[in-house]
Amino acid sequence: MVAPNEFDENPPQQQINIELSEAAAEGIYSNLVLVSHSPSEFVIDFARLLPGPPKGKVHSRIIMTPMHAKSLIATLQENLARYERAFGPIMPPAGPGPRPPGEFDL
Repeated sequence: MVAPNEFDENPPQQQINIELSEAAAEGIYSNLVLVSHSPSEFVIDFARLLPGPPKGKVHSRIIMTPMHAKSLIATLQENLARYERAFGPIMPPAGPGPRPPGEFDL
């Protein structure tokens, strides 16, 4: 005999409560992202590069599994699509010359 919901393809969603400290809620500005990886983890450094000497500083480092990195990419793509539907396409800066460090094509 099979117990109810044992093979249910749509189990009830578990609600997760996330706490956001005041310091984390302020956020950190970043205009440069550096990504490295090993077989078991991705390291994502969020840095800030300001005009003047070409020296940046990492302000936050996130370390995650490859599975979570892939999930992050899917979530960002979904949210970028929503943003562009609401506000129009995001256009990369045009013009000649080198791109700022960390800038990439979407």
